Amino acid sequence: MRPYPDIRGHAAALWRRTARLRGHGAVLWGLAAALSGLAALFLTLRALDLALPPPIEAGRAVSLVVADRDGRALRAFPVEEGRWRLAADLDRIDPAFIEALLAVEDRRFHDHHGVDMLALMRAAGQAVTSGRIRSGGSTITMQTARLLEPRPNRTLGAKLAEILRAWQLERRLSKDEILELYLTLAPYGGNLQGVRAASWAWFGREPDQLTPDQIALLIALPQAPEARRPDRRPDAARAARARLLQRMVRLDLISQARALDAADEALPERRQAFPARAWHAAETIRAGAGGAAEVRSTLDSRLQGEAERLMAALVAAAGPEVQASALIVEIETRAVRAAVGSAGRDRAGGWMDLTDRRRSPGSALKPLIYALAFDDGAAAASTRIADLPARFASYRPENFDRTFHGEVTVADALQHSLNVPAVRLLDRVGAARFTASLAQAGGTPLVPGAHGGEAGLAVGLGGLGLSARDLALVYAALGDDGLARPLVWTHAALDEPAPAPVRLVSASSAREVLTILEGSPAPPGRMPAQLASGAPAIGYKTGTSYGYRDAWAAGVAGGYAIVVWTGRPDGAPRPGMTGRAAALPALFDLFDSVARIDRRFAARARPRHAPSVAAPSPLDRFARADAPPEILFPPDGSEIWADEPGRGFVLSGRGERGLAWYADGAPVPRDAGGSPVWTPDGPGFYELAAVDAAGRAARVRVRVRTPAG
Repeated sequence: MRPYPDIRGHAAALWRRTARLRGHGAVLWGLAAALSGLAALFLTLRALDLALPPPIEAGRAVSLVVADRDGRALRAFPVEEGRWRLAADLDRIDPAFIEALLAVEDRRFHDHHGVDMLALMRAAGQAVTSGRIRSGGSTITMQTARLLEPRPNRTLGAKLAEILRAWQLERRLSKDEILELYLTLAPYGGNLQGVRAASWAWFGREPDQLTPDQIALLIALPQAPEARRPDRRPDAARAARARLLQRMVRLDLISQARALDAADEALPERRQAFPARAWHAAETIRAGAGGAAEVRSTLDSRLQGEAERLMAALVAAAGPEVQASALIVEIETRAVRAAVGSAGRDRAGGWMDLTDRRRSPGSALKPLIYALAFDDGAAAASTRIADLPARFASYRPENFDRTFHGEVTVADALQHSLNVPAVRLLDRVGAARFTASLAQAGGTPLVPGAHGGEAGLAVGLGGLGLSARDLALVYAALGDDGLARPLVWTHAALDEPAPAPVRLVSASSAREVLTILEGSPAPPGRMPAQLASGAPAIGYKTGTSYGYRDAWAAGVAGGYAIVVWTGRPDGAPRPGMTGRAAALPALFDLFDSVARIDRRFAARARPRHAPSVAAPSPLDRFARADAPPEILFPPDGSEIWADEPGRGFVLSGRGERGLAWYADGAPVPRDAGGSPVWTPDGPGFYELAAVDAAGRAARVRVRVRTPAG
């Protein structure tokens, strides 16, 4: 008989097995809880990351720097509250500075993910053993986070926030981007932020090549920017620089001898000015810059410097109330290579960009009148044209010297800026068409009063408002075979597809006009229309507005168009100051500067064209073709005194094919010489009419008065 089983032993074994299972379950439950906790932490961090992203864009609001065509800074603009914060670019910062900065501030920068745990533990240990904070253990990423969101107190909570932000920054930016952001925001005292602003303020240049003493100062300053400012705390700055130099020795960045030499270098005693050249041109470029940190302009810093110097010399000799402006445009690309809005902000009008103000151009637009007339087949260079007193309705132009030269060639009339021939040609071209051509070319002419028609013929002699930029468009078009294009101010615009040009005048007319202008009388002391260097001839024209308010000179040579204006910014007259006397010498000086600086100037000279020798027979002499009749005497609205009964008056008019005269509808008889002689019936009002063979009539209303009434 088998013994009865040991129930207690089985029960004990079962209990032990169950206990083991419970232990495994606890471990599993613990692991599951830990994983759940980590997942929850990750999800929480992820939610925080998405809900509270770091304010990176706020740190990217930087000062705009306008540079020249080669990248040299011309002018910088501060950000809000007048702070200077120039965007850092590692490719344009001395590598020795970057190496020293990382070695001193964050040697494991490229290895950690925003937080250097070893540095934090070292800082904590130093604080415990010394009883005070000796180092913060902050990485460059953490310092960048602190600069993006400054906190007044260095508490544990603030440190945890920096750690979170550092992690966020590392997730969003590359190491180079983080370093550039730090070097953009780092404080350097006062209103200086970033290494570029500090380098300009203390050393007067970009931080692309730095000496050891400069490197040490630029690393030491952000650690205590106000306490170590070299202009206010030179002793503290010198001591901090010396300590940094010794640390660089311990890090094997420089030798002890170089460190000692660098420590003896003089500190900068005062802040230097930020770049402030091409003041007004930079404002124009800034208007279209958007949020860019730097805009590379088309300006040539050498030409800009020459233009500023020459304009300053011009106004210094002219008097304290005088200003001047100038534009230098490369014709091939329409790139503005130099622009002087005014000759000094310390003078009246110095804050105004006078290249963009509309003033009367005087005779400076006459070349366009002649080119349009050539296009119409109305005249040629050798066409004979009358420079005699003439009236166009109520408009009676006179020459500048109030003399007339009889019959002259069109070329002579343009070279000597005769007014009556220019108005005769404009009368044929049409004032409305003339102003429309200016607008079509991209200009913004301001035409006061009546538009077009005979009443608008004064626009040809300066009776409209035009800016130096508008005038540059016209002369650049003449130098480009009559094609008008907009001016270009930025390097980026040069890389874009050029807009389709506008045909202002034909290529042949543009060349003919420039050939005539190249023969214009040169200013005193110059070869005829030639540069001092003997380079290509200049095709130029001057202009003087009514009352000597504006003096102009504009010209084309060597692939460039240049415009010079001088006058008083308030528009007050300057008696005797003509474009030839006040502006033309500066125009030639500017062309001399271009010839010295641009080696392609002579090679790009316009091919010389011989002037037209003889016009075709229909263009031997200019006539007002198909013009309507015009009554010269008596003028409309006039009063005529008939002091004797039966006195007759000889009527005078202009018409293409003879005129028939009428007084109150009755034919006016002619005398033995064929002249119409009108004898009023007595005092009163009369209407006189002159009718040509085509039936076109001109009428005037006059009043006849006698001693009796």
